[in-house]
Amino acid sequence: MTLGLTAVLILLAASVVLVVLFRYLHLPPILAYLCAGILVGPHGIALVPDMEPVRVLAEFGLVFLLFTLGLEFSLPRLAAMKTLVFGLGGAQMILTSAVIGGLALWLGVSIEGAIVIGGMFAMSSTAIGMKLLVDQLEQNSRHGRAAFGVLLFQDLAVVPLLILLPALAGGGQEPLWQTFGWALAKSALVLVGIMIIGRWLLRPMFHEIAAVRSRELFMFTVLLLTLAAAWVTHAAGLSLALGAFLAGMMIGETEYRHQVEGDIQPFRDILLGLFFVTVGMLLDVRVVWDNGGWVALAVLGLLVFKMLLVLGLGRLFRLETGVALRTGLVLSQAGEFAFALLLQAREFSLLDARAAQFTLAVVVLSMLLSPLLIRHNGWIAKRLVRGYTRGRDSNLEVIRAEAGVTGGHVIICGYGRSGQNLAWMMEQESVPCLALDLDPVRVRDARDAGKPVVYGDADRRDVLEAAGVQRARALVVSFNNVASALRILEITRHLRPDMPVIVRTMDDADLERLKAAGATEVVPESLEGSLMMGSHLLLLLGVPVSRIVTHVRDVRNDRYRMLRGFFHGVYEPEEGGTRAYQERLHSIELTPGARAVGQRLADVHLEEAGVTVSAVRRGGIRGPEPAPETRLAAGDVLVLYGTPEAIDEAEKILLGG
Repeated sequence: MTLGLTAVLILLAASVVLVVLFRYLHLPPILAYLCAGILVGPHGIALVPDMEPVRVLAEFGLVFLLFTLGLEFSLPRLAAMKTLVFGLGGAQMILTSAVIGGLALWLGVSIEGAIVIGGMFAMSSTAIGMKLLVDQLEQNSRHGRAAFGVLLFQDLAVVPLLILLPALAGGGQEPLWQTFGWALAKSALVLVGIMIIGRWLLRPMFHEIAAVRSRELFMFTVLLLTLAAAWVTHAAGLSLALGAFLAGMMIGETEYRHQVEGDIQPFRDILLGLFFVTVGMLLDVRVVWDNGGWVALAVLGLLVFKMLLVLGLGRLFRLETGVALRTGLVLSQAGEFAFALLLQAREFSLLDARAAQFTLAVVVLSMLLSPLLIRHNGWIAKRLVRGYTRGRDSNLEVIRAEAGVTGGHVIICGYGRSGQNLAWMMEQESVPCLALDLDPVRVRDARDAGKPVVYGDADRRDVLEAAGVQRARALVVSFNNVASALRILEITRHLRPDMPVIVRTMDDADLERLKAAGATEVVPESLEGSLMMGSHLLLLLGVPVSRIVTHVRDVRNDRYRMLRGFFHGVYEPEEGGTRAYQERLHSIELTPGARAVGQRLADVHLEEAGVTVSAVRRGGIRGPEPAPETRLAAGDVLVLYGTPEAIDEAEKILLGG
């Protein structure tokens, strides 16, 4: 018991330290977990032995990973991207598996082991690839969409591979195709049974559970269904993860999908982290050291082969050479599902220890190198593909042509719902505008409808110059991305210090920061929504329009300070845990023995703790914004505004704790 607790504490401490370090380096946490396992595991500094309880918990991490995959399964999304998903993704998966599996077979690996190795290396990392693409604002670019389509197919391909592994383990007398066919039929039978039960019982059961309004009961029900489905498939001779995937598919068809996703996320993240830690613990660094040359050659060969394969397939599917190369760079590494297949292969004895260690080393090292390739995919494409920048230059010409030479137009960065509404309002007033957007489908559809929209990344200087920022009348950032908005402000203020710039945000978290960066106006959507609701309510109650306009003007002139912060309850708000909602309102009553009783508000110096007093209630009468000369008395209730840490400090100052 003591050994187990010590091991868990060491794993948690190593994971926390490395996750913080990797976040500082802007690297995905999955790499931190792998390194933590390598460091403290039995093949590292050996602080944690290879224990069965840890492996069991890690397997539950795999269960919840597949559950989430099933939850996000969407037939409409597959249909919308069928060419990329089934065409490019299917071709990549089949050819990579065939080539690498054939190579493993030639090197003396058994046919079952070769199939597993081929499937493992055909996978790429969704966690690493998509996170870095999102961080670089490339998820809606052409190579980002192509990479997403391939990753989507790979995720789906995990399911037949999980069906295949137990069939391979039971191999022997029967031909492989017959063994796999029987496993597939058995899986289909289990699938039909689970789906029938789910369709007839799941939705009514969730209705009843939801009616009780108990988050604990709802969460326990989700856990019960997930683990029960995993148990059924395991009892049928299939994998636990397959049952979890089916449970996710069932729940994903109900209206409770998003609630389930939110409730299950803490369990999934913790157990997945432990899963990747245990994978790192499996890696014997001596194998890497003793076979360093072969491991390095295999890693380099994997990265180059997958990159070139995707490049060639991308050209067949009519992607530009530069776009196809960038897609290949994003997909060149092995992925997290390779670990799932490797653990299953070890469980069914499909790979010997030496082959499993070598394979694991190649997978881990390829994932550690992939952030370098993904971060610089654009730079690499420009250096290796002659004429790639010509496509970018031609796009700039399109932007210049659309912007015209007259000037006086408005540049709208982002053509989502807010951007489209702004463009409509400009059109009603005959104000020319030009919208920049990174979604190629949206741009194509809007241009076909005759709208002034072009494909372009608004936080690039050459794009803004092509859009005529020097001649523009105003610029609007209509999407909610603070990092990108700050870059746009920096470029715009350098080129046009005098031009009005309006920035949209979701809330007031970065209001001061954006104003300091040069935004003329910052529009927090949540606070503006409150203003509009309040205005309509006052109008319906008969308050004169002039007074309503005065209220709204005062709030805006004061940078929404009157509306910032709110009282938090037991649960976090729907917007959940963002930095915007760290600042809050909190009431503190001064007891007779409190240190602040009898002192002036100015003498307490709450501002040094980062807290302001927005109101004082005394004798049932509430006075907003008390003067610094206000003398505090026992029984006063002070309404404080600040972060939770600052409010805790202010409470100590006021009460003398």
